[in-house]
Formats: sequence, structure tokens, C-alpha cells
Amino acid sequence: MITQKMKYALKALLALADEAAREAPEPLTIEEIARRSGTPKRFLEHILLEVRNAGVIASTRGRSGGYSLIKKPSEVSISDLLRRIDGPIAPLPCLSRSAYQRCEDCTDEASCRIRKVFAEVFWSYLLIIDSLTLADMLRSGQTAAQVLGE
Repeated sequence: MITQKMKYALKALLALADEAAREAPEPLTIEEIARRSGTPKRFLEHILLEVRNAGVIASTRGRSGGYSLIKKPSEVSISDLLRRIDGPIAPLPCLSRSAYQRCEDCTDEASCRIRKVFAEVFWSYLLIIDSLTLADMLRSGQTAAQVLGE
């Protein structure tokens, strides 16, 4: 399950991607991103900073400043963003690629039936989530709220 913070990040990125697709795109202020994406402005500043630090968007200061998408939507990995915003996505710490930890109560990972079952489900999930990009979300032809189930 993704967090509300991740949903807000995706909604903001969809708004920025829609703007980037216009004939004469302009940077969007936090207020404008909040309005277009239907997200609370008070959460966006911190979220956009994380997305900017991931190299997906850029911020411009000044009177005509704001945020702009700097990567192509097809280059924005949803799984990378999910890990950056929400942290590890594995259902068990012993299955995590980026935050592996041995389970304290496990005596043998190789024979752990819980790990084996969740590993199968998780690897299937990874095949899908690792291939998903912002472009896939844009192609769906739905608004950000519809894509995110609101």
C-alpha cells in the first residue's frame, strides 16, 4: 500500500507532466500544483523537495519561478520514486534490496516458508512496479485523481 505522501507526489508529478506537454510550458508554483492536483499545499513543499533531490524536477526562483519536470515521463520510475518517498517496499525486511535485514526470529532463511511465500508474491509485484513509469500513468487517459483512486 502506498502512503498518502506518495499519492501527493504522484499527483504533483502528473500536474507537472501535463504542463510539460503543453506548447509553451511554464514553471508551476506550489499553489498552482496544489490547485491542479487537488493536494494540500502545506504538504507539497517537503514532497517536492524530495522529488527535486531525486533529479526528477527542478525549481526556479524568482517572479516567474516554480517547479518544472526535467525528466521525460518515460524516464520517471514509479518504483524508484516509491522507494524514495515511502522507503523499502518489500513485505519482509529479509526480502528488501535496499534495506535488507535478517529477521530476528529466523534461524534459516533458505528454509523459511514465510519468506518463500512472500518472496514469490513480492517478485511478481516487482516485475510490474519496476516497469511502471510516469508515462504509463499519463497514457491511462484519466485524471490524476482517477488514476490514484480518489
